[in-house]
Amino acid sequence: FADQVIVMTRGQAVQVGSADALFERPQHTFVGHFIGSPGMNFVPARVVGDKLEIAGQTLALPVGRELPAGDYKLGVRPEYVGLASAGATGALPATVKRAQDIGTHMMLTALVGASTVKARLHPETALLRAGETVWLQVLGPHTCFYANEELVA
Repeated sequence: FADQVIVMTRGQAVQVGSADALFERPQHTFVGHFIGSPGMNFVPARVVGDKLEIAGQTLALPVGRELPAGDYKLGVRPEYVGLASAGATGALPATVKRAQDIGTHMMLTALVGASTVKARLHPETALLRAGETVWLQVLGPHTCFYANEELVA
């Protein structure tokens, strides 16, 4: 177990694996919150047919990510959220709450519907102002889907 990380809650192991595995594909939303700084973003989503409904927007499900109809949480790390052009595939509109120049990166905090989403952006990103609308790329190869707090895709 020298290279294994064990994440426990209430005395029970939630996930055992390498640090990379826990970061990239947390098997439980608790692990997603716990690992990383800041932790993984979670946004309520609903699958209807081959579409994904998030915060009043409809997106196509990513290729290879067929999911049965129902309610999910979309999970994406701040490192994998990026700025996108309006209406881009896999992107959602968001309202900027705060943008902080951290030095090594720009930390964006925005609202997608009622959900707070953090994005770790390039340090040379133009300063964004509170109240401004931006589009955030949330769907991509690193996006996870959770049902009942457990990873399903």
